[in-house]
Amino acid sequence: MNHSADPVRARGPSAVTEGTPDGPIVLVLDPAGAAPREGLPATWRDLGESLRIVWCRLPADGGLSEADDLLADKPGKVAHLVASGPYAETALRLAEQYPESVRSVLLVDPGTHGFVPAGEGPEADADWELATRTRRWALTRSGVEVHTVAHSEGGERDRVPAPLPLGHPDVAEAVRKFVAELD
Repeated sequence: MNHSADPVRARGPSAVTEGTPDGPIVLVLDPAGAAPREGLPATWRDLGESLRIVWCRLPADGGLSEADDLLADKPGKVAHLVASGPYAETALRLAEQYPESVRSVLLVDPGTHGFVPAGEGPEADADWELATRTRRWALTRSGVEVHTVAHSEGGERDRVPAPLPLGHPDVAEAVRKFVAELD
């Protein structure tokens, strides 16, 4: 499904920023356009107690520009990029372009560029990881960690095919865990 063509998802701000100003920055590239009413998804609100979250709503005009501007304007102030399948390549490109501003790229179902049948997300992710091995290694050598933090298993807990929405509770918990380990 192409969320960027959905006028309802495009309504609202291009980015929502919440959390502690002194915490690590988590820059979310959201293809679904969650947070249309200037508030983080409920599953992410507690993360704002220790993190600075910038939720870029990609269906909204300027969502990707917000991410690019933040990384360009903050050399030396590291951010953790979070993206799902449709924008995994974009997250890698941003990390390659701004390695001094990116600490990690945390991915959800990176091998899924559209919705895949239930249970096939991990296989698509493994294929993607093989195809991007050289790029990910180059980022690691430049100090940027790249991790797949969540997969859609297509089961009862996920309730949706891959990619998992970035507002899914498993995604929020995985991001919290990885950022804590890296910082």
